[in-house]
Amino acid sequence: MSPFAPPASDPAAWVTQAGLAGTPELDLLRGFCERVVARDVPLARAQILIDTLHPIHEGRVFRWSTDRAWDVVEYGRTTEDESLAEKWRQSPFHHLEQAGETALRRRIGDESPVEFPILAELHAQGQTEYLAFAHRFSGEGIIGEMDCVYSSWTTDRPGGFSDAEVERLSGLLPPLALAMKCASLSRIAGTLVETYLGRDAGQRVLKGRIARGVADRIGAVLWFSDLRGFTQITDTTAPEHIIPLLNDYAEAVISAVHDAGGEVLKLIGDGILAIFKDDDPGRACRGALDAEALTRQRIAALNRGRAGQGLPVTDAYLGLHVGEVFYGNIGSPDRLDFTVVGPAVNEASRIAALCRSTDRTALVSSAFAAAAFAEDRTRLTPVGRHVLRGVAQPQELFTLGPEGAVP
Repeated sequence: MSPFAPPASDPAAWVTQAGLAGTPELDLLRGFCERVVARDVPLARAQILIDTLHPIHEGRVFRWSTDRAWDVVEYGRTTEDESLAEKWRQSPFHHLEQAGETALRRRIGDESPVEFPILAELHAQGQTEYLAFAHRFSGEGIIGEMDCVYSSWTTDRPGGFSDAEVERLSGLLPPLALAMKCASLSRIAGTLVETYLGRDAGQRVLKGRIARGVADRIGAVLWFSDLRGFTQITDTTAPEHIIPLLNDYAEAVISAVHDAGGEVLKLIGDGILAIFKDDDPGRACRGALDAEALTRQRIAALNRGRAGQGLPVTDAYLGLHVGEVFYGNIGSPDRLDFTVVGPAVNEASRIAALCRSTDRTALVSSAFAAAAFAEDRTRLTPVGRHVLRGVAQPQELFTLGPEGAVP
C-alpha cells in the first residue's frame, strides 16, 4: 500500500476516496456504516435524505441496517401529496429545518416522551436512541431544492449511545455528507441532460461532446409528429387544460418512441422530432414502425380516458423519412443545442405537414420504403407523388396500410 493511501478501516478517509471514485450513494452509506461499526460505534440503522432535481421525484432516501435491509426510496413532491407533506412536518428533520439547528438527540424508551411519530416506530423495533443531523449548503452550493443532507442514526444497545460515541460519529459525518452531495450532483447532471436533450444526446454531452460545431454525420430514420387540430383546440379550450393535454399526448408518443428504441431529440410546441439509429437501416425502420403502432395504441387508450372525463381529444400526424444528417452541437458559444440538422430533417417535417391535406395520419418517404425490410414494406401503401414545400422534386409517398402495398 502507498504510504500516502488512507487506511481502508478509517470511515472518513474511506468515504472521501469512495466519493472521488464515483461510488453510488447507497454503497457510500453501506461502506461508511460498516467501518463505523467496526470502530465500536453501535449503529443499528441509518438513513440519509437528500432532495434532487427530477421531473417526478423530489428526493431520495438511502437506508442501511445491520440486518442487511439496504434500499433506496424515491419520494414524490410534498407540494402535491398532502400525506407526504404531513409526514415531513412531523419529522425530526423538519424540526431541524424550522429551528435552524444542526443536530438532535433523543432517547427512545417506555419513559421517554414521543415527540415525533418516528420515535414510536423505532421503539417498537427495539431501538433505544435516535440521532439526527443536518449538513446545510451555503447559497452557492444549493441546487434547486437540494440545500441540505439530512441523516439519522439509531442504536438498539441498552442505554443508547455514549457521549463519546455521539461525538465520534458527528465528527465523521461531514466527509460522508460531502460525498453524498457529490454523488447526487452527478446523478442530477445525468437526469437533467437526459430529460432536456434525450438519452443518447445527454450521454454524449456528459462524455464531453460539448464543443461548438462538433457533429457526427450519421444515417438515421427521422420521425416528425404533431397533433391533429392543435390550433383549433387551443382556440376553443380553457387555457388551464392546454398544458395537461400536451403532457398527455407527449407522454404517449415519447414513451412509444423510447420503447421501440428511438431517441427523442426535441419538442417543438406540439411537435416531436426523434431519430432511430441502427447499423442496419431495416432495423431502424422496423423500430419506427413499431413506435407508430405503439403510439396509435396509447393514443386510443388516452382518448378513451379523456373523452370519459369530457376533455378534448386529438390524434397524431406522423412523417417518417430516412437520410443523412449532422448530429451534434449547433448554436452560439454560450447557447448550444444538441440536435440533428440537414435537408432530411426538413423533408420529414414537410412530409408530416402533408398529412393534413391528404387526410392521412401517417406518411412515409420512398427512401424509408426502400430501406425497410421486405416484410415491413407490405405495411406501406402508395399515395402518389407530392410536392414538398422547399423541396425541388416531387416525392413518392406512402401511408400505412395493407392494401396496394409496396412489392
